[in-house]
Amino acid sequence: MPGMAWWRRRPDPGDFPKSDAGKGSLDDFRYDLIPKNGRVTIRLAGSDPHQDLLRPLVGAEEITTAGGQRTVEEEKADAPIQVRLFFERRVIGPVGTVPRGLEAVVLEALSRLEQSGKPTRIPVEVVDTKQGVRVDLLIGKTR
Repeated sequence: MPGMAWWRRRPDPGDFPKSDAGKGSLDDFRYDLIPKNGRVTIRLAGSDPHQDLLRPLVGAEEITTAGGQRTVEEEKADAPIQVRLFFERRVIGPVGTVPRGLEAVVLEALSRLEQSGKPTRIPVEVVDTKQGVRVDLLIGKTR
């Protein structure tokens, strides 16, 4: 997208098909990477291979991300952020990755949760769509 400001570009879909490239926009966040409202979501990319893990979780309550900040090695390699889920005292996944360009938003949310003394878990909703089961990070609830 030549001529478009870097902060308005869509996240790079990477090697994922269009139907599984994830979704989210930096326009949904203020300058300090805090969501503008409580309804802001980020749809994970790369969930197609994990349909068998995700299908039983559709509509389930109290699902969150598992894990926290990236390791130094992951930061150095600029590795994609793989997401695992925490549900009923067990870790499931990985179930997808944060779309390119939105990593800083997720890391800032985890940091904000940690600094406020809350568990570093982002609420998640698993939804059934025409393209398959998808994972939405309810990032707006971390405000």
